[in-house]
Amino acid sequence: MIEIKNKQIVIDGKPQIIMCGEIHYYRLDRSEWQDRINKLKDAGCNAVAAYVPWLCHEEMEGEVDLEGKTRPELDLAGFIDLCAENDLYFFLRPGPFIMAEMKNEGIPYWVIDKHPEIVPVTWDGKETLAKTLDYMAPNFLKETYKWYAAVMTLVAPRLHTNGGNIIGVQLDNEVGMLSWVSNCPDLTENVLHDFVDWLKKRYDERTLKETYPFKLDHSAECYAAIRSPEEDYVTSLHFDLGYFMRKRFADYIARLREYAEEFGIKDVPFVVNIHGTGGGRGFTFPIGISQLYESYTQSAGYLSGSDIYFGDLNMESFQDLYLINGFMDAVHNPDQPLTSVEFNCGDGNFGNNFSGRLDPSAADFKTRMCIAQGNRLINYYLMTGGRNYRLKKKPGDGNDRIASTGERHGFAAPINPEGELNYTFPRMARAIKAMMAVSDKLAIMDEERDNVAFAFIPDYYMTESCYPNSTRMREIYQNLEANRSTAAWENMARAMLLSGYRFGSIDIQNKPINVEDNPVLAVPSARYMDKGIQTKLTDYMVNGGSLLLYGELPTHDMVGDPCHILADAMHVKPGRMHLAGPGHELSVYADGWAKGRAELRVHKAQVFEMDQQAEPIFRVYGTDETCGFDTKAGRGRAIVIATPYTCDIRFFNQAIEKLGAKAGLTNDSAYHGIFMTSTATEKGERFLHLLNLDGFDKELHILEDGNKLFDGRKLEVQSKDGLMLPINIVSGDVTIAYATAEIREISEHAMAFRLTQSEDVIVLRTDRQIVPSKDYTVQRKGELTYVVSQKHAQVDDHLVVNFQ
Repeated sequence: MIEIKNKQIVIDGKPQIIMCGEIHYYRLDRSEWQDRINKLKDAGCNAVAAYVPWLCHEEMEGEVDLEGKTRPELDLAGFIDLCAENDLYFFLRPGPFIMAEMKNEGIPYWVIDKHPEIVPVTWDGKETLAKTLDYMAPNFLKETYKWYAAVMTLVAPRLHTNGGNIIGVQLDNEVGMLSWVSNCPDLTENVLHDFVDWLKKRYDERTLKETYPFKLDHSAECYAAIRSPEEDYVTSLHFDLGYFMRKRFADYIARLREYAEEFGIKDVPFVVNIHGTGGGRGFTFPIGISQLYESYTQSAGYLSGSDIYFGDLNMESFQDLYLINGFMDAVHNPDQPLTSVEFNCGDGNFGNNFSGRLDPSAADFKTRMCIAQGNRLINYYLMTGGRNYRLKKKPGDGNDRIASTGERHGFAAPINPEGELNYTFPRMARAIKAMMAVSDKLAIMDEERDNVAFAFIPDYYMTESCYPNSTRMREIYQNLEANRSTAAWENMARAMLLSGYRFGSIDIQNKPINVEDNPVLAVPSARYMDKGIQTKLTDYMVNGGSLLLYGELPTHDMVGDPCHILADAMHVKPGRMHLAGPGHELSVYADGWAKGRAELRVHKAQVFEMDQQAEPIFRVYGTDETCGFDTKAGRGRAIVIATPYTCDIRFFNQAIEKLGAKAGLTNDSAYHGIFMTSTATEKGERFLHLLNLDGFDKELHILEDGNKLFDGRKLEVQSKDGLMLPINIVSGDVTIAYATAEIREISEHAMAFRLTQSEDVIVLRTDRQIVPSKDYTVQRKGELTYVVSQKHAQVDDHLVVNFQ
C-alpha cells in the first residue's frame, strides 16, 4: 500500500525516501542492463526510473512491442522484472510525450501523419515552432488511449499494490513546456472552440461584451480576433487564455489518469513534472508551477515533481533552488510532499565537447538542500548514457535515429554510454548514501522555520505566451519579469538565507495569509498586482501582519488598470519612477534607522509622497525624494524598498527583526557563503544541514537563539563541502546527543561516521560500553560519553564506533 500523507511517501506503513536513477533501457543492449543496475545500486539508489518511448514501442501503427519481440532492448516487462529481482522500486514514465531528446518528443510519426489537425497553429494563425500537439484533440486522445491500454495492461500486474515493484506513474512529461519556450500557444480550432465556450461559462454576457469587441460565436472572425488580438483587449485575453490553459492542462492530466485507472493502475501516486529551470538558474521555473499547479492539486493521489537543471549550486544560484522548492510547497495540498523527478547529475558535458564541467559538489549540494526542505523522492537524471538506434522506417532526416543527439546519448551522465564512471559519480554516491543511512529519520522530518515567509504569486509567472505585436503586454511582461525574481531573489532572498533565516513560502494569491503562523511576509512586488491580492495584503496588515516589500509598490491591477489599494493602506502616494541613463548615474542613500550605509548606484527608484507616520529609509540623491520607507498600517507594519537595493545582509536582517522575526540559526563566519537549515521530527530528533558554497575552507561557530551549539566548538567546514550533523538522533538504546561527524551507517553493534574535522567529537547518551580503539578516545562526563576521533578528516574520514 502506498499513501501520500503528512507530506510523506508511506509504503506499507513506513515513510520512505526514494532515491531513483534514470536508466533508458531502450538505449542499452539488454546484456548491459544488469551492469548499469549494479552501478546504480553502488551509488546508493533504491529505485529505477525510466521513460517508456511510444515512438520505439509502436513505430508502426498497431505493432506494439513491449516484450522485446522486434528488438531485445524493448522488453519493458523484462527490464521492470530485472529491477524487481534486484530489490529496486520502479518509477514509470510512459508519456505519451517524453522529450528526452527523442524525435517528435517521443510521439510516433504515424500519429501526426494520420491526424494532421492535431498539430497546433499559434499567434496570427502561424505554424508552431515546437514539436507539440493539441493535448485534448479527440484523435490524439483516441491514439493515446490505445497506447495506455497497451502499456498499462503490462504495468498493472507489476504495481507494488499487486506484489510488484512499481511505486509511481508519471502522466505525460513537462506539459505546456514546448508551447512556452517557443511562445507558441496552442490555438487550433479545437482549442478555440473550447476556449470560447469556457469564456461564456465564466462570465456573464454583459462582461463579455465590455471586454471583447467581437462576437464569441465560433466564426472564423472570432478565432482570428483571438489569434491576433487588438491592444484594447489583449491584456484580458492574455489572462483568460492563461486561466483556460491551466484548466485544460488539468483536464488532460485527469483524462490520462482515467485511462490509466481503467487499465488497472490504482493505489500508486500519479506524478506531474514541472519544467522551467534554464541557464543554470531558477528564475523561470515558477512559470511551470503557474501552468501546472491546478493539474496536480485537483484531487488526491497526485505528486508534483521538479526538473532541477542548475549545474553547480553556488553563491550565485543557491537561493534559486531554495525558493523554487518553497514555491512548489506553497501551492501543494496539505498532504503533498516535494519530489524531483528530473534531478540533473553528471558533469554538464551536454555538448560532448568538455563544456559544462561541473564541480563534483553539484549533485551533492542539490541533494542535501532538497532533502533538507522535505523532498521525499529524487530521480537522478540521467544516471547512465546509452545509444540511439536507427528507426526501421527511415524518416530521412539526416541520421534516421530515434533521437536528435546522434548515436551516443547521455554524454554528461555519471555513467557514460559505454558504462564508465566519470569524476562526478563518487561524490554523488556519497551524498545518496549519506541520505539513505538515515532515511528513516529524514522521511518523517520537516524543515524548522523562522517567523518569516516568502510570498508567491502564480499569476506573476503567467508569462508563457505573449502576443508578439502587443506593446501593452510587452510592457507588463517586462515589469513582471524585472520584479518577480532576479533582484528580489539575489538581494532580499539571498540576504535572508545568509542571515540564517529558514523560511517557507505562501501562495498569497489562492490561499489565506494567517498572521499567527506567518507574522512577517517578504513580498517581491511589481507595478502590477491583482486587486484581490492587494486587498488581502491590506487585511493582513490591518490584523497585525508585517510586510517586507521589495521591488515596486503596485499602482495597477494585472490588466493595467489603476489600483492603489495597498498604497492607500500604507498612507503613501506613489510618484514617478526615476531611471538611470546616459549621463545620469542614479544613486540612493540611506536615511532614518538605515542611516550610515554607503550611497549606492541603482538603475531605478520609485518615489513617494508620505504622511508623517512613515519614516524614510532610502532617498534619491540630488532630489531627496523617498524611495524606501518604514510605516505603520493597521496593527501591522510595512517596510518598502522600491529600489534594487543590494544584498546587504545586515540591512535585511535589521529590517526583518524590526518587523518581528529573528533568525534562529546563525554563524560567525567572516566570509559568509554558508547555507544553513535544520530538520526535525515531532520527537525532537534533528539534523543540522550546512553547505560551504565557496571554494575555500571556513571556520565558524553555529549559534541557535544566540547560544553556541556543539559545546561551543568551532567547526571547520571544508571547501565545497556539505554536512548533515546529527542532534538527539536515537538508534535503539543509543542517542547521538550531537556529532561533528556525519552518520554513514548504523547497525546493531556499531555506528560508522564520515569525519569532517581535524578532531571530530561524537557525544553519546547510552549505558552501552564502547569497544576501545586506537582510532578514538572515550571519556565519560555525567550522562554523556564523548568519543574523540584520533584521525584527521582530510587524511582518513572513516570512523567506526563499536559497542560491546
